[in-house]
Amino acid sequence: MAGPVPPQCYYVGVDVGTASVRAALVTRDGQLRCTAEEPISIWEPQADHYVQSSSEIWDRCCTVRVTQGVEKSQVRGIGFDATCSLVVLDQNFHPVPVNQNGERQRNVVMWMDHRAAEQAARITSAGHRVLRRVGGVMSPEMQPPKLLWLKENLRESSWKEAAHFFDLPDFLSWKATNSLTRSLCTLVCKWTYCPPDGWDDSFWTAIGLEDLLQNNYSKIGSLTCPPGTSLGQGLTQEAAADLGLDPGTAVGASLIDAHAGGLGVIGADVRGFHLPCEDQPITSRMAMICGTSSCHMAISQQPLFVPGVWGPYLSAMVPGMWLNEGGQSATGRLIDHMVKGHAAYTQLQEQAHPGENIYTFLNTHLCSMAKADSAVDLLGSSLHLWPDFHGNRSPLADPTLKGMLGTRHILEAMRETGHDITTLFLCGGLSKNPLFVQIHANATGLPVVLPDQTEAVLVGAAVLGACASQDYSTIQEAMEKMAKVGKVVQPDHELQSFYERKYQVFLRLFAHQREYQALMDHR
Repeated sequence: MAGPVPPQCYYVGVDVGTASVRAALVTRDGQLRCTAEEPISIWEPQADHYVQSSSEIWDRCCTVRVTQGVEKSQVRGIGFDATCSLVVLDQNFHPVPVNQNGERQRNVVMWMDHRAAEQAARITSAGHRVLRRVGGVMSPEMQPPKLLWLKENLRESSWKEAAHFFDLPDFLSWKATNSLTRSLCTLVCKWTYCPPDGWDDSFWTAIGLEDLLQNNYSKIGSLTCPPGTSLGQGLTQEAAADLGLDPGTAVGASLIDAHAGGLGVIGADVRGFHLPCEDQPITSRMAMICGTSSCHMAISQQPLFVPGVWGPYLSAMVPGMWLNEGGQSATGRLIDHMVKGHAAYTQLQEQAHPGENIYTFLNTHLCSMAKADSAVDLLGSSLHLWPDFHGNRSPLADPTLKGMLGTRHILEAMRETGHDITTLFLCGGLSKNPLFVQIHANATGLPVVLPDQTEAVLVGAAVLGACASQDYSTIQEAMEKMAKVGKVVQPDHELQSFYERKYQVFLRLFAHQREYQALMDHR
């Protein structure tokens, strides 16, 4: 610890999601005192292209105030998390457009932008050794294919002008501190950086991006640190004025948004809840962050290579530990698409009570459809659906696949390579849906822990600020003190046989889909 901690101190967590910027004022023991939210724009200049503005995003970070009524000196630290989107700036740190004839301010290639699918496939087929750490397949959601797309499509304009490429979380910490040090979370997870060796020059050269090696990697970053490390001299004068905080307020190295959710739940003190992970290492837990898409985070003491699952990544979430990251590219978005695109959606809106959440209404309706003393799950006995409408992120790593058991599929792949996961920790928007949570417990046969604070991602961001302030000596200590168990959902073991059979159907759906594709590809 660095000196005495004031009796009442706070940390600010800022979360830049897909469509909004949220912030929270968080106490030393992880309680949210105040939250606020501001929308941000998304533009779709053409199919599969999704872009944003880094200037607008920073402006929203500055207007989403949560420190009213609190002395500035009581705010000890601030942490940022954001989507893993690509920010492009020129040598004067001004925006560079990411589309042909695009507006200059629209300089962010969003995480869900799949314009670089062909470049990703080419990088995969080249088979470089760095792919071993991303499950053997380069995703179009990672940064190398997006950078390659920019070079191949905007070579004489934006590519020539670009001098700085940031992951969005690192852009935010740079704006706050003027420090160009990147977080290991972003560089390791999305850029193929591998500590302690660093960048692999042969990879960038092999894929045609050797120009990124110039000037000691000045365009993509040469200085790195673990998440939560105190950056620079804290907030600059300009950033402090923008944010309404004191200059020098500690700023923690940032995280990708899903990883902040992991920090906000996975380290909670579980004593007294009779969970199988009690008195076991943190490696027995998996954090599942479920929102627009889903991320499945498991950590280990030693590197574990899981086919089709990203990682192992050293110090990408918890410093000193290895991270494997599975996921589903469309979860909340897919549920919304299925419901709102259904012919009966208008009827649903009419039947739901004014102000009632449509998913609350649907869950109640499903319960009424279930036979007496029968689980809602059994309504799906003869309904089998492959869930990947936006490609399969894990564990098949196939962006061409189109379609609730995806989580079990990822879990089984992790277990086969050495993970011993006994408890799930859920957070994110979908974790507020009790049916979604219960079905995950039933399908996996594992207890599900829900956080005391529903906005676990914001708690995770605040953990970064707490660690940077040195009020906590490590991320692990801050996680244990600031993350709290709210509720435990146990699986219904009477449904075990049902889900075993359901899972076998699920696996055959995948095998059949590959067979159908092979038949159609045969000339």
